[in-house]
Amino acid sequence: MIDTHRLMIFRSVVASGSVNRAAAVLGYTPSAVSQHLAALQRETGLKLVERVGRGIEPTPAGRVLAAEATRVLEQIDALGATVDDLRDGTSQRLSMSGFASAGTAWMPDVVATLTTEFPDTRVLLRIEEETIDIERGRPDIALVVRLGDRVPTVAGYTEHSLLTEPYVVVLPEGHELAGRTSIDVAELAAYRWVDNDVHLGACRQATIDACAAAGFTPKFVVETTDHPAALRFVARGIGLTVLPRLGAVELPSGTVAVPLVNPTPQRTICALVKDSQACAPVVIRTLELLRACAAESCSPRRSAEA
Repeated sequence: MIDTHRLMIFRSVVASGSVNRAAAVLGYTPSAVSQHLAALQRETGLKLVERVGRGIEPTPAGRVLAAEATRVLEQIDALGATVDDLRDGTSQRLSMSGFASAGTAWMPDVVATLTTEFPDTRVLLRIEEETIDIERGRPDIALVVRLGDRVPTVAGYTEHSLLTEPYVVVLPEGHELAGRTSIDVAELAAYRWVDNDVHLGACRQATIDACAAAGFTPKFVVETTDHPAALRFVARGIGLTVLPRLGAVELPSGTVAVPLVNPTPQRTICALVKDSQACAPVVIRTLELLRACAAESCSPRRSAEA
């Protein structure tokens, strides 16, 4: 058996890049941390770290073990939370995962309602900007993005479509296109762009596909991996960014959002519900609340604000 305490120490060393820094964070002596590392290498029969300059770096085997250690330790933490719930008499839990734009726009209201209506239920929510790995933790409900027929099929889950929304282009207020009621995608070819999603992200792919249909590749001068950061770059006049309307609900001062046409990029937001939990009252209510949030996002008032 691998000692989980040593896994925790090893993960800290890898994250900090130094035995001394890990020791300071954990409250151990550097000697104690080094001893735990040596013991873990003996347990696994693997060389996990190597010295580089004044610090250390994980070996290829060490990087794999550190990633797996994170998954294992998260599961142990979740088990500890379950034990706490059982001890406190709160045995019901709802686990959810979602991406940033929907998580920011919808989840605060959803969770606030759930904690009022289901006070004995612990709500666990993971917000991720990157593509969501459903198999990681297998949440009861996961918000995902679908583009066209690219359906995120996951065994043991049923998909519920919530919202299909168009993309908009966000520009500085002083931009020559900012006063338009709509903009053809092809018109954006001549301008500088700010990226707002990870390289293989589904939301980014919708933008890339629309540009390809219009006959060009965007000129990204800044690459970020989240909408808020991209919007701040736009506000400083560095470039424009194209993103789903939900991501443009709260724009920074000095920016405007304009609908895109010819073509209009779109994405569909879906809720994947775990089949084994589909009949649980808290899951049913959560799906109702998510549908209400999606309907509100489509309302004329909200559309005008975006």
